[in-house]
Amino acid sequence: MKCFVIGNGGWGTALGMILAGNGNQVTIWGPFEEEIKAIRSAGENTVYLPGVKIPSAISWTSNPADAKDAELTVLVVPSRFFRSTLETFKPHLSANALIVSATKGLDEKTHHRMSATALDVLGRDIAALSGPSHAEEVARGVPTAVTVAGRNAAAIQKAFMGKTFRVYTSDDVIGVELGGALKNIIAVAAGILDGIGLGDNSKAALMTRGLAEITRLGIALGAKPETFSGLSGVGDLIVTCGSRHSRNRSVGERLGKGEKLSDIMGGMKQVAEGIWNAKVARDLAREHGVSMPITEEVCQIVENGKDPRQALKDLMSRDPRAE
Repeated sequence: MKCFVIGNGGWGTALGMILAGNGNQVTIWGPFEEEIKAIRSAGENTVYLPGVKIPSAISWTSNPADAKDAELTVLVVPSRFFRSTLETFKPHLSANALIVSATKGLDEKTHHRMSATALDVLGRDIAALSGPSHAEEVARGVPTAVTVAGRNAAAIQKAFMGKTFRVYTSDDVIGVELGGALKNIIAVAAGILDGIGLGDNSKAALMTRGLAEITRLGIALGAKPETFSGLSGVGDLIVTCGSRHSRNRSVGERLGKGEKLSDIMGGMKQVAEGIWNAKVARDLAREHGVSMPITEEVCQIVENGKDPRQALKDLMSRDPRAE
């Protein structure tokens, strides 16, 4: 297939490598021609995926018009730029192209999932791909399993399925997208625990109760509860809360050590979706009457500079209740 990946970050590059390894013709787009030229020249994405040799068969472009003949389009841009990027590409996307989003986030203004944002802009349903999948490992061929949900899921599964990249299908787009987006917020909290210097008991409790929060909100928004027991739920939560590759966990760790959020974010080249999406999740929870105390405390830390140790005390001193 002719495949076009929109987004030249680490995850977009890794997914492009998977598609190319399966014999597909791949072009990866990035918004900055200087970055694209550097990748072409080095044969490596030194900014977002250093140390990984990129197959020479992959083409690189900064021209949106190059997407016009793609049979499969993969959207891998940060949630904050998802809508504007879609608007740029709308005139160039084939009406018959398969489209899948691999962005794990929520629209900050509308509170929409990425597939719902695509429906707003493009007027068509798209699929969603999510799961425990650090780009650094996927690009190096570390065995990985993910889920794809939605329109044409089986065809998208076939394009991505390979020796080191296993893809399952699902009919729950809402759950798959929310699992991928909401776990980032819990990962920030997990990092805060690491920064404070707490142990395994604390993180296990946080992840378990965090999954309960994600599931409650997911069900309120129309997701199937069992989806959050799968790859895009507990699977992605485990890898994002515990890995050295996780930017959300790393930001949280630095917050837990007392660094200011502005200093942390100012020095990052890559995004931490959990910081952007904490307020969105908090507002959605309040709107639907869903209790999300961990998310509330992350918001207090991120938005108002609350002391993480005080946030932990407030969580631990909440009224007793059944699990």
